[in-house]
Amino acid sequence: MSYIIMTDSDSDLPFALQQEMNIPVVHMPYTMEGQEYLDDLGQTMDYKTYYDKMRSGAHPTTSALNEFVYLEYFEPILAEGNDLLFIAFSSQLSATINGIYSAREQLLEKYPERKFIVVDTLSISGPQTLLIIKAHEMYKSGASIEEVAAWLEENKLRAQAWFTVDDLVYLKRGGRVSPAAAAIGTLLDLKPILTETIEGKLAAAEKVRGRRKAMNYIVDKAVENIVDPKESIALVLHADAKADAERLRDLAAAKLPGLTLRIENVGPVIGAHAGPGALALCFMGKKRPQ
Repeated sequence: MSYIIMTDSDSDLPFALQQEMNIPVVHMPYTMEGQEYLDDLGQTMDYKTYYDKMRSGAHPTTSALNEFVYLEYFEPILAEGNDLLFIAFSSQLSATINGIYSAREQLLEKYPERKFIVVDTLSISGPQTLLIIKAHEMYKSGASIEEVAAWLEENKLRAQAWFTVDDLVYLKRGGRVSPAAAAIGTLLDLKPILTETIEGKLAAAEKVRGRRKAMNYIVDKAVENIVDPKESIALVLHADAKADAERLRDLAAAKLPGLTLRIENVGPVIGAHAGPGALALCFMGKKRPQ
């Protein structure tokens, strides 16, 4: 095929899948303990080390990339005679997509014979990965760059994530809950349920008491929204909470017989805001309800 599918590491694309599909990835930056790292899907800093550092008091921060960094990623692909389909994380969660668009504009002026399509998935993490998987399947079956991009645009709001956090302190640090709400929530063992909205933002959907109820709520959302479990794949993502991820997987498997479930990791960008113990169920279903 004469085009390349590319994405960014905010997709939390599992490293094994990235290698299997041979998809180039833009490594997004984060800073921890005064040092900048690039998210290379857990290769330089494994996920357990990352979350153990957070438990020990480290406060990682994330930042956007500028057009010059994107030019370094994109130009070699076009210069080699390939078209490019870039599957980007939500424009509503960072200004970094402006750097992507600026780089594309410059490169299309330099390589006017090339095609360069950017899809704003309005997703991050697991839902973005599910869209990448489908795009790659279409690519392997011979679909054109326009056909794949059109499918992504038409179906991207079917990619859903429902997740919860274990400790409200991390949402408090990010300004998503007030100090008072975090203190009361911790006292009452309230677990917020968050989701990706139709606008491509992260929003609270519900609050429940206790981890088990949070997991049941998340699975119930999958039951409501997955049309045919036997034809679907779901990702259970965890921020160094493997035992809970296995429980969530088992709950989903019991209520959705035939559903293919993979347990994978929450990467450093979502993890910086959600903290250790974050847990998510991601799937392709009906259009997002909110």
